[in-house]
Amino acid sequence: MLTAGEVAALIAATGWIVLVCVLTMVLIKLARLLTETARAVSDLTSRMTPLLDDMGVTVSETNRQLVAVEAIARDVKQVSGHAAKLSAVTQTVFTGPLIKVSSIGYGVRRAIEARRQPRGRRRP
Repeated sequence: MLTAGEVAALIAATGWIVLVCVLTMVLIKLARLLTETARAVSDLTSRMTPLLDDMGVTVSETNRQLVAVEAIARDVKQVSGHAAKLSAVTQTVFTGPLIKVSSIGYGVRRAIEARRQPRGRRRP
């Protein structure tokens, strides 16, 4: 038969063996997790490099197109300024004489109306 101390030692040894087995399984799973994580990071890195290269090309092309758009916008602004000046000149050239012609026409019409009406019924 076993003494109480031997039974306690046997239980403690069995507990240690179970603990070591559980910790070993945990470490094995952790090692697998780290391996998979390293593989995923490596795969992501291999996929990200071409994407970043494409992104750089896209940004360069966008900057080139923005320079062209800026030149177009500057030209449109210049053309609209010229159109505004042309409109102002046209307004000045045509409205001045047009107002004079219309006022002369109005005066002539009033004079003709005044001559046609009898003298006692003339407008003031």
